[in-house]
Amino acid sequence: MQLRPIDWVIILTAFAVYLLIGFIAGKSAGKNYESYFLSGRTMPWWLLGTSMVATTFAADTPNLVAGIVRRNGVFGNWVWWALLLTGTSTVFLFAKLWRRSGMLTDIEFYELRYSGRSAAFLRGFRAVYLGVFFNILVMANVTLAAIKIGGVMFGMDPLQTIALASVVTLAYSMAGGLTSVLLTDLVQFVIAMVGAIWAAVFVTGLPEVGGLKRLLADPRVSPKLDIIPDFATAPSDLVTAVFLVPLLVTWWSIYYPGAEPGGGGYVAQRLLAAKNEKHAVGACLFFNVMHYAVRPWPWIIVALASLMVFPDLASLRSKFPHLDPKIIQDDLAYPAMMTFLPPGLMGIMVASLIAAYMSTMSTQVNYGSSIVVSDLYTRFINPKATDGQQVWLGRISTVLLMLASCALALQMQDALSNFNLMMEVGAGTGLVLILRWFWWRINAQAEIVAMVVSFGMAAFWRFGSAGEVSEARRMVIGVAVTTISSILAAVLTTPTTEAKLREFYKRVQPGGKGWSRVLEAAEHERIQMQEIGWSKRSDIVPGIICTILASIAIWALIFAGGWAIYGKWVHAASAVAVAALCGWKLPGQMSRLRIRD
Repeated sequence: MQLRPIDWVIILTAFAVYLLIGFIAGKSAGKNYESYFLSGRTMPWWLLGTSMVATTFAADTPNLVAGIVRRNGVFGNWVWWALLLTGTSTVFLFAKLWRRSGMLTDIEFYELRYSGRSAAFLRGFRAVYLGVFFNILVMANVTLAAIKIGGVMFGMDPLQTIALASVVTLAYSMAGGLTSVLLTDLVQFVIAMVGAIWAAVFVTGLPEVGGLKRLLADPRVSPKLDIIPDFATAPSDLVTAVFLVPLLVTWWSIYYPGAEPGGGGYVAQRLLAAKNEKHAVGACLFFNVMHYAVRPWPWIIVALASLMVFPDLASLRSKFPHLDPKIIQDDLAYPAMMTFLPPGLMGIMVASLIAAYMSTMSTQVNYGSSIVVSDLYTRFINPKATDGQQVWLGRISTVLLMLASCALALQMQDALSNFNLMMEVGAGTGLVLILRWFWWRINAQAEIVAMVVSFGMAAFWRFGSAGEVSEARRMVIGVAVTTISSILAAVLTTPTTEAKLREFYKRVQPGGKGWSRVLEAAEHERIQMQEIGWSKRSDIVPGIICTILASIAIWALIFAGGWAIYGKWVHAASAVAVAALCGWKLPGQMSRLRIRD
């Protein structure tokens, strides 16, 4: 497929804007660690929230959604829609705590919360495991999507695609640090959304599709339209795997980048960069509304249309014989549909897909390099590192992380299998990530056991004798074994020292019955633990109520969007009414939360 001059003008203009932002931001970003990796902790909620949305709008996300819809139907998206509960609980229970902690990275949490050598080991290990290896896996997944897009739309080989996509990303990420990432994310999100919506509208008008009405009536498409599975007709194992397990188990029990129970990763980095706690909460709430309620349907429409144009993998293979057969999976359908776009729109769409790739990669390399600098080099190798040394090491590690992820991407096949692998590796660690804020008895040993057991279970299912055990059952068993093991470890091993528990509570003020023993012991010694002027009553209950209200409202908006597209206007209006009612009730409950200005 050939790009016309207008397409190149659009793409190159976008590149120039990104580089200009990086150059301008770079003038102030190199002062010290906080300016380079946390933007001086001065960022507003709308910019941080948009950056979170842009980051999750990765180049592989439309591909992932296309693969889900083609295999399991629209309701298959509950495998990630269920993670909304994780996101809203982060908004109302954890966002203010992250900002209040004043940490440099989320990995620093381990030595703020736990004591002794086990805490130091956990910080170092998690820095390598999450900041380096797991982070590289995420970036490789995104790069795999870029490889498929380049191969399908332009006939480029993987190395050409990687070289083109990574150079500009590296340039502005290295120059401007987090500020550059945030500002380019804003531009990239706008471009990505315009491209996704416009492409969905155009695709439905293709002669092969024949309009939205014909699309929804097509016998290859209509069985895929249910937003909630039909329990009477849908296969029970599919309903269990993509609907029941995610809603009942996955959201609280599984670590997944961007949707960690209790928050973490690049989400925590943005919360730590907020002006104050109110901006941290606002950023996280805005992110969840945009991520779940606004973005999915343009991708879903394209995925449904692809069933009419490319009904099976054989049709995809015949269309793109030059591609390696191993990467031709259902997730290839999205870039395949983009090959039908006209000049101009093609330029916007290509620019939007490049923007989606860049926004995620720039965030991940910045986050990963912040951990390399703060939690490995400065903590364990050179505690006296100067500000200049830290910034330059951050820039060098940015390059190394990018190169490693590109090399790994060349060995991968499809987005959905990688998504499932990451879910399996993190299965069962989530409850500890939640309880460590609200129960004093959680210690470093509990987190170590959770990591080891979850990884061991994932390895067993992948390489051991799993037999005929379904993915859903493997997930539930892995969660149960890991969760029980980690709680037993917390109860049976030596607790965190009293001094460290008090230090953590004084700084973070988490509240809740789980800290009663620590508070009572301190009160007996006449030590002030709670912030003066705050009620002793915890705000956990109103936080949970806010989580439920926000989740119902956002899910209702998802339904409203789908039913409006399907022409079910009464259903859509009812869903909007539910969302409005929950939104009306939400501010009253939020006023009961302890959030500092």
